Amino acid sequence: MNKVRWGVLSTAKIGMEKVTPALQRSQWCDVQAIASRSFESAQAAAGKLGVPKAYGSYEELLADPSIEAIYNPLPNDQHVPLTLAAARAGKHVLCEKPIALNANEAAQLREVAGKVHIMEAFMVRFHPQWLRTRELVQSGALGDLRAVQVWFSYFNRSANNIRNDASKGGGALMDIGCYPIVAGRFLFGTEPVRVMALADMDPDFGVDRSFSALLDFGNGRRLDFTVSMQTTPYQRVHVVGTEKRVEIEIPFNAPQGHETRIFVDDGKVLGGREAVVETFAACDQYSLEGDAFSLAIRGEQPLQYGVEDAIQNMRIIDALFASQRSGAWVAV
Repeated sequence: MNKVRWGVLSTAKIGMEKVTPALQRSQWCDVQAIASRSFESAQAAAGKLGVPKAYGSYEELLADPSIEAIYNPLPNDQHVPLTLAAARAGKHVLCEKPIALNANEAAQLREVAGKVHIMEAFMVRFHPQWLRTRELVQSGALGDLRAVQVWFSYFNRSANNIRNDASKGGGALMDIGCYPIVAGRFLFGTEPVRVMALADMDPDFGVDRSFSALLDFGNGRRLDFTVSMQTTPYQRVHVVGTEKRVEIEIPFNAPQGHETRIFVDDGKVLGGREAVVETFAACDQYSLEGDAFSLAIRGEQPLQYGVEDAIQNMRIIDALFASQRSGAWVAV
């Protein structure tokens, strides 16, 4: 099987530092081109990463007949417009999260969903530590899963950062709150029925700098999380059942090329001092994601997460914002 030929839209930091190098290291991805609104920027990025082609506009990249798949790490407000443009040009698209500014905008992608593959780039769903945690849940090893608890934070008060720009879909919920939502859906294997939320708004930027939420998955199952762009960097996922719990040590920014760990604990000794540690060999979740998408493009395996999955995630985000405004439970 031939590798899928990829092009990268923009020289965004996540693309240059994490995703593009990971795609280059993967088994089934061949990064052939980088595009920027500035040819000089594209050329510099391509030279740094050893990518053969550089384009001074996104349109030039999308017109390249040799490119089969596009990675779209543009700001949130450009996800749907450029994903649509790429798809209309016959390119498959791996688009950074969140896929849109709201569910109605995400629904525009249905126009092209049957013609090409489109997937929201939640790389955690391909990491062995996440797959193992879900396996433990589904096997009944934890008993009945009752709760998923998530904390995810970093500190960023830069006025020039798009995460602090409300017009471009900034804020903690959009940037990192989408990850706990995916965690709950991934582990419960179902969808929330209602949500409640509370936000702390930045007085200067007008974005939610911290966002807390409670998602009711029915039958006594709940996800609760806090995400923040202005607290000390930290992240954890706790998966709690009636018999055991799992703690994912570094759930979201799993170190590329390094071992990761989860802790499985039956609670008989408080403090987790007798938790069983499961260690996973070094891997790169971005490489695994790229390979999974490439294999779907080649027809070697089904596309696990498509447009409808991404629209559903946006519906939940929309409901959380509605709850934050109203102070009440909101049905999803």
